[in-house]
Amino acid sequence: MSTQHAFCAALLAHEPSCPEGVFSSNGADPASRFAVYRNNVHSALINALATSYPVTRQLVGDEFFHAMAGLYVQAYPPESPLLSEYGSTLADFIQAFEPAQSVPYLADVARLKRLRVRAYHAADIPALDQPRVLEQLNGQSRLHLHPCVATLHSPYATVTIWAAHQTEGAIASVNPWQAQGALVLRHGLAVKIFGIDSGSVAFINSLGRSEALETAVEHALEASSEFDLHQCLGLLISHDAITHLEQKVSP
Repeated sequence: MSTQHAFCAALLAHEPSCPEGVFSSNGADPASRFAVYRNNVHSALINALATSYPVTRQLVGDEFFHAMAGLYVQAYPPESPLLSEYGSTLADFIQAFEPAQSVPYLADVARLKRLRVRAYHAADIPALDQPRVLEQLNGQSRLHLHPCVATLHSPYATVTIWAAHQTEGAIASVNPWQAQGALVLRHGLAVKIFGIDSGSVAFINSLGRSEALETAVEHALEASSEFDLHQCLGLLISHDAITHLEQKVSP
């Protein structure tokens, strides 16, 4: 292991220890100086997570979140110099984190936040104009979705929980135990979240796999007999979520 790798490993190790070869130019104790630097690195990463996941933090409180984030930092050091990209696996970590099991929807709230971040940073691709989509649409059409589009199917009211934290005091009236789907997309410069049914989640996911429109509808109706095609398509089209429409070529 190189000196640089050893230094980085020691920064995020479970047990604090000063790597060999570290020295101070002014004669100060290198172990003490390294401990300060290590603490600053940990604090910066934990604070970055707290900033990136405000609702997740609010659900469990600052003390719990910072303790959990500290363990995450040790297990999953950053792979990119961009702090905005750090924490992409936090939701999976929370899912397996036993002390968080008393708040079972916590992981999905974190997943929703990560989808918002991805939507915000997704490539800027022109959307297909609405009249053209409606004119050319048929059962064999394949709709290409904007890269900002994502869904989340949760057994909890994740969208409602997230939305309630945007208004002070609203969380008190939320029933979190109702299954809810989420559609996340960027419309213009704004990232938006919509609560959708399981049929709409299945429909959008099918479109994302480049399946034909009629196949996507079949999957949607299998997920929910109350799926409303016009409502779901209208939501996608009106928010510029379709970038290309491909027609099946007859042999």
